[in-house]
Amino acid sequence: MAYTLIHHTGCGSSKKGLALLQENGIEPTVRKYMTKSEALSEEELRDIASKMGKVSPREFLRAKDAAKFDLADEASDDEVFAAMAAEPKLIQRPIGINGSKAVLGRPNEKLLEIA
Repeated sequence: MAYTLIHHTGCGSSKKGLALLQENGIEPTVRKYMTKSEALSEEELRDIASKMGKVSPREFLRAKDAAKFDLADEASDDEVFAAMAAEPKLIQRPIGINGSKAVLGRPNEKLLEIA
């Protein structure tokens, strides 16, 4: 199975997550989701939530940025998915995806759990 890392090159935690995977012999496909050409769709975000165990998108929402983008605390999951697709800065990173499993790399060592 191919390991995919949802990665932001400007994020220290994301860089450390990529380095950790590589140090452990895992060369993931890197998805630079902050670029328009590699942005995540609502459908892909729903798939990630499903692979995380059918969690709410709030599990990988950058809550500290939600107010900056007018995302209300009481927003529905559908509204959160839509907001994340429209504004990728709302997506917490890094996220590892391997087959039918996905994990938020906070702390980074969690990325190894699905390797």
